[in-house]
Amino acid sequence: MLPGGRTLKDPRLGREQSEALKGQSFSRCRTPRPFLVLQTHIRSPDMEPGNETTTTMSGSPGSPPSCVFHENFKHVLLPLVYSVVLALGLPLNSYVIMQIWLSRKALTRTAIYMLNLALADLLYACSLPLLIYNYAQGDHWPFGDISCRLVRFQFYTNLHGSILFLACISFQRYLGICHPLSTWHKRWGRGSAWLVCGVVWLAVSAQCLPTIAFAQTGIQRNRTVCYDLSPPSLSANYLPYGMALTFTGFMLPFSAVLACYVPLVRRLCQQGGPEGPAVAEKRGKAARMVVVVVAAFAISFLPFHVTKTAYLAVRSMPGVSCPVLQTFAAAYKGTRPFASANSVLDPILFYFTQKKFRQSPQQILSKLSSKWQRGH
Repeated sequence: MLPGGRTLKDPRLGREQSEALKGQSFSRCRTPRPFLVLQTHIRSPDMEPGNETTTTMSGSPGSPPSCVFHENFKHVLLPLVYSVVLALGLPLNSYVIMQIWLSRKALTRTAIYMLNLALADLLYACSLPLLIYNYAQGDHWPFGDISCRLVRFQFYTNLHGSILFLACISFQRYLGICHPLSTWHKRWGRGSAWLVCGVVWLAVSAQCLPTIAFAQTGIQRNRTVCYDLSPPSLSANYLPYGMALTFTGFMLPFSAVLACYVPLVRRLCQQGGPEGPAVAEKRGKAARMVVVVVAAFAISFLPFHVTKTAYLAVRSMPGVSCPVLQTFAAAYKGTRPFASANSVLDPILFYFTQKKFRQSPQQILSKLSSKWQRGH
């Protein structure tokens, strides 16, 4: 070794030995590089690449940087159930709207609420085709960020609109059975019912408006996804809004329905009082409505909101392990199809409680053809 760090080449040394001496001399003069820590996703050995969902847990001290969820069931369950709801809910609710509209001169207050309920369910069904494609393709959203926000807004607006209109129908039936002779009830005509429907649509739109800000697209596994609630980075910010939406959009209407049904069922179970075919029909209609509405809340809305609230709370907690987070996420996403079943249950409610508005398809086609002929 010469002064200055130069290496004297020995002609007797081979080329490989000379290169080795150079490497040794240069390694003594290099400054050590800082150690790089690479974050890797933990993947199960039996998981196929591209079939998992990665959720980053940010801001959780001591927790893994990311979790890989086994959600292959979602890519089969959600497209299947949404397709069934679309195939049944779209024609059934269109049929209900057509029947009520053709008999609009004889509309009652309950029928007005039924009309708006069917409209909410119809719009809900119209939001499903893009979601069916998204989940069938393994959470791939090729439709852009704006359509992602609008579909999520439409999904939740019509979901909570259905809940509020069911509460209005329950309150109307409670008044008809428990307070049939009250003067203020009689003065509350169809105009007031239309006003209530307008207030419901405005209230639900205002409740779900933040969904447009939270729902957005992102990149996972080199593909574009449309987040259902919010990106993982906004989970802490979404928590208070999600809890408020559950409280105002589900718990309050559900409490109102229970408050109406307890005295209503008590009145229906009482013996004595006026009897006759009209009274018996009215009591039977109220009993059938109670059964269908309670089934809609028990099957569609209650499991969905319970699991959604639990998932929101758990994913915002610091230090939650990946298996626990995945369990709550799977429970929430597994109950999402139940919320869609309401779009099929509501036409059943119409069929059992609105006998005078039910018409055969032949009658409806005959009325439509006569209106079309008069127009020409």
